[in-house]
Amino acid sequence: MLEGWTVIRWICAAAAGLFVGFAKTGLPGSGMPAIALMAEAFRSDVRLSVGAMLPVLLVGDLFAVFFYRRHTQWRRLRELFPFVAVGMIPGYLVLWLSSSQSLKLLLGALILTLLSVHVVSRLVGKDWLARRPGFGGVAGLLAGFGTAVGNAAGPIMTIYLLSRRLEKQEFMGTVAWFFFIVNLSKIPFFGGMGILTPQTLLAGMVAIPMVVVGALLGAGVLKRLPQTVFEVLVLIFAGLAGLRLLLS
Repeated sequence: MLEGWTVIRWICAAAAGLFVGFAKTGLPGSGMPAIALMAEAFRSDVRLSVGAMLPVLLVGDLFAVFFYRRHTQWRRLRELFPFVAVGMIPGYLVLWLSSSQSLKLLLGALILTLLSVHVVSRLVGKDWLARRPGFGGVAGLLAGFGTAVGNAAGPIMTIYLLSRRLEKQEFMGTVAWFFFIVNLSKIPFFGGMGILTPQTLLAGMVAIPMVVVGALLGAGVLKRLPQTVFEVLVLIFAGLAGLRLLLS
């Protein structure tokens, strides 16, 4: 058992699961409060909250894969994954050896810069980012590094996939498989770092039923969202994620 946990801390863990489920099947990026809620549940050792989130995220990924598996754009994932793998290596080294705060600051600035370029290029109708031949490689490196250091792959993937003009179901299916594979790869690393423990797994199990509720709600919402509204909302959440990294 988790000693000293109050009812409020258990509620925080459960609420984190609800946000994760909704984000995985409805609006990517809307799960940002989940990180803060799980950190509050583990406020005596916030580092453990990262391990507690992993099983919650994986269950959310499974629901997303189930709902949107037919729409996955595997060509986009094949373009990214070699670079993601390379980017994760220095990310884990940084997480293991030093404080990642300054690098989170850098990632936040990069995300906001890419987001600004993407929005401006779409507004003027030129899609400057999409036409850059090396953009896929750069996005993959940043996503791999970001997911290891600060769970920052989400906004980078948002910018990359929207630059490729994916429909909302294609976006969701591609993101679902991306994060399922990436999150699975984290298990041995998190175990070796001591942040995937019986305590964190127990907290994750409490949150998982709420992941199911959130996933069903998210799938219902996505069906009713027009494509334009979907793109605007996920870009807003990407911007908020960049700001969170800058201000955390």
